[in-house]
Amino acid sequence: MSERVSITEAAKAVVDELRQQHEALIFHQSGGCCDGSAPMCLAADDLMLNENDIYLGTIHGCPFFMAADQFNYWKYTHLTIDVTSGRGASFSLEIPMGVRFITKSRLMSETEYNLLPPVKTALDYQ
Repeated sequence: MSERVSITEAAKAVVDELRQQHEALIFHQSGGCCDGSAPMCLAADDLMLNENDIYLGTIHGCPFFMAADQFNYWKYTHLTIDVTSGRGASFSLEIPMGVRFITKSRLMSETEYNLLPPVKTALDYQ
């Protein structure tokens, strides 16, 4: 089975620190506007999901979602969530720490793509 999203060890360490303060966390790949196209980490109860959000997988115990219209552009890519220093311009929980999550992407091979699990909406996930 292939996966759509993964996380680096450095990003896992930030998630662990955030989890001490906020417990259950969720990721959502932002579609642009003020914060660009950035992964946002939020307390699990701080984001209302619906049938327009696609579940991409779980990274370090956190479900990861993306808006369906944006997913149409990214569906053939594997996303790796990493962290870098510097403040981002979003509401993501790591921002006060002086770091921000970033998304690195690469095209999947045809084999990887064919081994992916079926796409689920946020409603199918819950």
